[in-house]
Amino acid sequence: MEPARFFLIRHALVEATARATLYGNMDVPLCDLSLKGEAALYRWLAARLPRPAHWVASSLVRTQATAAAIFAAGYPERELAIEPDLAEQSLGEWQGMSHEAVVERLRHPAHPFWPHAAVEKPPGGESFDELRARVAPVMESLAEAHPGEDVVIVAHGGSIRAALAHALGLDAHQALTFSIKNLSLTRLEKHGADWRVVSVNEEPWILPDVD
Repeated sequence: MEPARFFLIRHALVEATARATLYGNMDVPLCDLSLKGEAALYRWLAARLPRPAHWVASSLVRTQATAAAIFAAGYPERELAIEPDLAEQSLGEWQGMSHEAVVERLRHPAHPFWPHAAVEKPPGGESFDELRARVAPVMESLAEAHPGEDVVIVAHGGSIRAALAHALGLDAHQALTFSIKNLSLTRLEKHGADWRVVSVNEEPWILPDVD
């Protein structure tokens, strides 16, 4: 059986006021620079992504706006399936707080490459470990529904790290070592019971030969 092939894209950069905070799964818009200044990246994605493909986005506006920008850059517009469980980690009462303010509220040592530990659960929110647990069944369900097909997912840094953790059998702490760049492409495949990581953070200046 042919594998299900996944093309995961992190949404474009959000507005500056949001970037100054831990915005989690708040519904924040993309910044104007992302929509106007990243034209080359959108065109690269429009050319790089497979056609046809099943398109999925999270329930947050920034992923859907990113998909719309890729369509506008030349990819034939497709219907977007909305998957709420691919949304970014909910940070509960910490959402909208500055990074400095959150430091005072941590109950566990922060991750070396993230503002908080993978097991840290903000009041009213979820831990990254819980994010990993909700993304995994989505990936399995999509793989089962689309064997031998291409699936494009426009999601978030957190949900893409969670998908990588599931594919590689990593714990949540290990998954947070991945740096997932805005508008980068991560590729996974599901071969029977096994996952394969094809690439992480593809970008046109890293991989200039687009096929």
